[in-house]
Amino acid sequence: MTKRYWSLIDSPFQKFAAWVDEEGRLLRFNLRATGAPEVDPEAENNPRKLAEVQRQVAEYAKGTRRAFDLKLAADGPDFDKRVWTALLEIPFGTTTSYGAVARRIGAPKAARAVGAANGANPIALIVPCHRVIGSDGSLTGYGGGLPLKRKLLEHEARVSGARLDLFG
Repeated sequence: MTKRYWSLIDSPFQKFAAWVDEEGRLLRFNLRATGAPEVDPEAENNPRKLAEVQRQVAEYAKGTRRAFDLKLAADGPDFDKRVWTALLEIPFGTTTSYGAVARRIGAPKAARAVGAANGANPIALIVPCHRVIGSDGSLTGYGGGLPLKRKLLEHEARVSGARLDLFG
């Protein structure tokens, strides 16, 4: 079994938690730090091993980073992995709908399944599931809560100069 490390990740948005393997690949990024030690009791708390994740999150928060450059190793079903790959293609400062993601992956009738895969995203923020909203512009569920989703979208709109039309 491969060694795993975790650490809390500070940001002005809130405190997160992240896990990497011994090769430095990001395994998980939780939007809530609560209960982090119990997520993977075998993982060692080692902030140095997650320094690159912390650095990139800080750059994102400052507005100097628009895309993360981390090796990812999320585990999940193939359909979910296709959705997560599509999420990586959503540009900073923009939003899209679940239906649009479903069409992008070649499953136009799978908007609900895309929603489920979006909700199961183990590398939230880094794989930008917060950029997926309802087709009517409404904010929909988010693992970190809707206030965090709104903060992230407002941050990206402010940094990119994009217009953000949300309700809900």
